[in-house]
Amino acid sequence: MQELVNIFVKAIFVDNMIFAYFLGMCSYLAVSKTVKTGIGLGAAVIFVLGITVPINYLLENFVLKEGALEWINPDWGVNGANTIDLSFLSFIMFIAVIASIVQLVEMIVEKFAPALYGALGIFLPLIAVNCSILGGALFMQERQYATIGEATAFGLGSGVGWFLAIVAIAAIREKIRYSHVPKPLKGLGITFIITGLMGIAFMSFMGIEL
Repeated sequence: MQELVNIFVKAIFVDNMIFAYFLGMCSYLAVSKTVKTGIGLGAAVIFVLGITVPINYLLENFVLKEGALEWINPDWGVNGANTIDLSFLSFIMFIAVIASIVQLVEMIVEKFAPALYGALGIFLPLIAVNCSILGGALFMQERQYATIGEATAFGLGSGVGWFLAIVAIAAIREKIRYSHVPKPLKGLGITFIITGLMGIAFMSFMGIEL
């Protein structure tokens, strides 16, 4: 249990998708004009990462990587006579899973929150090509988590970290509308500067022993 908490907290603060890796910046910048839309998209990202990372973990470990099909036929295992390696399909399979879940999220939001659906616009279906979502699956693959619980904790933590980032910048952007920002920096200019400063602030979490 301690390991799951460590992975979850580290994914939020130390390995934050926005402030550590700057993944998903297009949606982060475009939808963070108001807190309401930021919360809506952030919640959708949590949902998508929380589901797609464990599903892709199962695909990776029981279908795609070398010897993963040993549970079907021992000859297809790592030391089998006919070892099968489908890892070259990882990108296609990961993206297919992500696109399917995003489509499900889009239908749910359109059904139960039509106002939020209209506010998010094209950026809701574009979660499918949000690099933070695919990044979560690829980081999971690279780090070789031991259990699906660890992969799920990482996916949820990454989603929560992205959620905190977009809600924080949305709240700041709502406030700076009333500030005297130099004209050349208004809009995205000051947003980039604030994001950089927030990224530097989040670097302080790297000193935490987990």
